[in-house]
Amino acid sequence: MHELSIAQGVVDICQQHAGGRRVLAVTLEIGTLSGVVPDALEFCFEASTSGTLLEGARLDIERVAATGYCRDCDRTHPITAYFDPCPACGTFPLEVRSGEELRVKDLEVE
Repeated sequence: MHELSIAQGVVDICQQHAGGRRVLAVTLEIGTLSGVVPDALEFCFEASTSGTLLEGARLDIERVAATGYCRDCDRTHPITAYFDPCPACGTFPLEVRSGEELRVKDLEVE
């Protein structure tokens, strides 16, 4: 389960940027193609924050939908997997434009 190492990385990032203040909430952006399971990450986040500036912090997860750009159609379309064909013309491959995100978007501190 790689969500544990991701949660520990998020805790490290947040502590570095909290300026020694207690963290009240963290907002993460997670793309639908990132391979991260949000429920597992929430569980691991709670375990990873024990004894840190983030203990008791709320974790907000914003899902980012995946989109792919078709060069033949010159359009961007929603996708559900890396190798989805263009829904308009059937072209492969589409250039992934969003959905791979995994970032700390916001940090709320005391």
